[in-house]
Amino acid sequence: MKTSSFLAGLAAAVLCVLPAMAQEPLRASLNSDIRSTQPGGNRDFNTDSVVLHMVEGLVALDERAMPVPMLAEKVDVSPDGRTYTFTLRQGVTFHNGVPLTSAEVLWSLRRYMDPATQWRCLPDLNGRTGLAKVTEMAAPDARTMTVTLEKPAALFLSILARPDCGETGILHPSSVGADGAWIKPVGTGPFMMGEWRRGQFVELDRFDGYVSLPGERDGFAGGKQALVPKVRFVVIPDSSAAKAALLAGNVDVLTDVPSPELPDLRARADVTVLAAPTMGVTGLLMQTRDPLLKDARIRQAIALSLDVPELVSAMIGDDAPANASPLPSASAFRSDAQTGRPARDIAAAKRLLAQAGYRGQTIRMITNRRYPNVYDAAVATQAMAAEAGIKIELEVLDWATQLDRYTRGDYQMMSFIYSPRLDPSLSYEMLSGPKDMQPRKVWEDPQALALIQQSMTATDSAARQRIFDELYKLFMTQVPMIVLYNQPDYLAFRKGVRGAKPWAAGQTRLWNVSRD
Repeated sequence: MKTSSFLAGLAAAVLCVLPAMAQEPLRASLNSDIRSTQPGGNRDFNTDSVVLHMVEGLVALDERAMPVPMLAEKVDVSPDGRTYTFTLRQGVTFHNGVPLTSAEVLWSLRRYMDPATQWRCLPDLNGRTGLAKVTEMAAPDARTMTVTLEKPAALFLSILARPDCGETGILHPSSVGADGAWIKPVGTGPFMMGEWRRGQFVELDRFDGYVSLPGERDGFAGGKQALVPKVRFVVIPDSSAAKAALLAGNVDVLTDVPSPELPDLRARADVTVLAAPTMGVTGLLMQTRDPLLKDARIRQAIALSLDVPELVSAMIGDDAPANASPLPSASAFRSDAQTGRPARDIAAAKRLLAQAGYRGQTIRMITNRRYPNVYDAAVATQAMAAEAGIKIELEVLDWATQLDRYTRGDYQMMSFIYSPRLDPSLSYEMLSGPKDMQPRKVWEDPQALALIQQSMTATDSAARQRIFDELYKLFMTQVPMIVLYNQPDYLAFRKGVRGAKPWAAGQTRLWNVSRD
């Protein structure tokens, strides 16, 4: 009798524990707290990652960073390239249960276009400093939204879909109070706002009314399923503490894994580490106005002195391939025409140096130790170039000082890292421009600048592809920079976690992720 009572009590205890276990959130690390819950407003990279679990835009970026329909069922563009007509999907509801209509879309877009909102991407669409001006927005019926631009702009949909723009997430007006003050995002995403303890964690709840697109996860688009009842983003600023939390089981997914931690994590049977090349760029900058490096033959000789595939393999193994193009390897516009890089040729490098009258003058290259791969690339370059008789001296600075020197264009060479640009025009624009007005720019060839501007207005994909292929030929001939590779995004997770996957944009995605 006593045994029966004990077993009955044990069974009851287990039944009580199981629901509690089922409610345990899936936990992912954040290296800093979010700034707000406003899409595209008071934001940073972590804010974007969290908020985009709750809100969705008319379009979203797919796995190759191309804008594709999300809340829109389809997007039609007028023959003159100025008017975009968005037909909304049916059956989509906000977190408060209200059906999505064009009225909420119009309200959301008007709010973003209000300077008081401080939307990150307003300068791109207000006609003052950006790409194009929005001249008209209308909602002719419940399923149709139209936006008209002052002139054609190939980047319009990409701007709407950008993570730093909050994907121009469509919100229900109840996201703000009667006075217009922000409350919380009432969006259409697979998760909705739960609890935010500043400096500790942000917790999101599953939205049981979510209506998914068909198919697999595809970047920020495609099919999305909230497979856990809650997700919790845990703020752990110190990378060693974040790793310890993963190993102790206090977090399930470790984001932004620093490279020094990789060997230890990869050696563990209870942890999986995955890598994907992002759209950030690691490379060697050359000051084309420098008295020595203004001679393209010397820049070409430096490029020919390097065995870039070997250099990249030694630094990051198979985590990301070498890439010669300013367009990331994951870009839909990085064609076969952009894969060629001259093989290492010491003899040819020496011939070019002789023709240019190079007599062994020292070239100073700036680097830093904050990013180990940036420093390692500088060291390897120095050693390889020496075999061609090129004398490179390293100047190791702290990252802030290096950024200041970069901004002022005060360097001969620099081992450098660029953050991701998710549109091919912007991948070239971040490198290119008139140095008199923007000293940080690497490439100021007039023909190249004209082609970049064309790429921003051409709305035909084939025409844009031809422009980028032509830009690549110019870039490889003039060598204002040597692109090495696209830095990897590393994601580590504990045994039992399924569906976690890094990708080119670098943001964490916890939809379609489950835990045993």
